[in-house]
Amino acid sequence: MCFTVSFEGKAIKAVKEHLLINKDLRMRGEFNDTFYLVSGFSHPKLPVIKYESVDVSEWGLIPSFAANEDKANEIANMTLNARSDTIHEKPSFRNSIKDKRCILPLDGFYEWQHINKKKQPYYIYPSDGTVFYLGCIYNTWINRQTGEVRDTFSIITTDANQLMEKIHNTKKRMPLILPKNALQEWIDPSTKISSVDSLMTTYSAELMSAYTISPDAGNSRINRNIPEIKNKFI
Repeated sequence: MCFTVSFEGKAIKAVKEHLLINKDLRMRGEFNDTFYLVSGFSHPKLPVIKYESVDVSEWGLIPSFAANEDKANEIANMTLNARSDTIHEKPSFRNSIKDKRCILPLDGFYEWQHINKKKQPYYIYPSDGTVFYLGCIYNTWINRQTGEVRDTFSIITTDANQLMEKIHNTKKRMPLILPKNALQEWIDPSTKISSVDSLMTTYSAELMSAYTISPDAGNSRINRNIPEIKNKFI
């Protein structure tokens, strides 16, 4: 699974570089935040790269069939992630995977290893010091009562690789991480579904690094959005 992430300096730089290279794109929405650690259950708004824009989007995909705001919020808590093996079947996801795909750059993400009755948090990041590009899907939901427009997304997950099997040792899942040379193919709405499916594969463990961090990373009662949350912990 992937419920807790780091979106800071390197990810922000990656978004800016994408906009600089693709001068015809524009960023929709404002983003001035730094997230050293942020939980998807707080539904943060993060910049996601789409085919024709970069949108500041809310984490937790709301499908078009959500009838009202209460239902939309309820569904959003259950759609932070979308499993690659069932994404074509689930009503909340099956339309978006066809032609509403996007990318979320991240400095890294967090996962918890279960040891007896304790949970040990890890920080996972790219071995080459760059960023992870997570494969996501999105949908724009319109509140029929108020007319409010909410752009929302979900992170796709795959089977865990050897590294993540040891860390996320209960569910054995990990986010879909795409190589940089596959980004354009992923976000292009005209890409064939067979090609999309071929991209939803498990990322190589050799391209990832991880270390243990303080148990405070799992304490939602304290401020975890601080640089020190990523300090190594033995």
